[in-house]
Amino acid sequence: MNQLSSPAGHQPLPLFPPQAAIQQLALNDSGFVFDPVNGRSFTANATGLRILRLLQRNDDMEVLLQALLQEYDVSRSEVERDIAEFAAVLRQALA
Repeated sequence: MNQLSSPAGHQPLPLFPPQAAIQQLALNDSGFVFDPVNGRSFTANATGLRILRLLQRNDDMEVLLQALLQEYDVSRSEVERDIAEFAAVLRQALA
C-alpha cells in the first residue's frame, strides 16, 4: 500500500490518492498529466513522472522506494521526503 511509516504509536498515513484515481491519469513523456475525471492538468518533472508511472503499475510503497533508490544516487530518507512532497502536490492536484 502507498504509505510511509508514521511516528511510533501512530497508524501509517496514506500518501497518494486512491490507486484508481492514479491509474486513470493520462501521462505523456514531456510530463503533462491530465485527469479526465476532473478535467484538470498539471506538469510533473522527470522524477514526478517516474513516480506516477511506477504508481500506475504498482501501489506498493516499498517497490516504489526501491525503484527510485536504484535509479537515483540519493539516500532512502531523501527518497521518502521527495515522495511525501510529491504526494502532497498530487493530492491537491486531484482534489
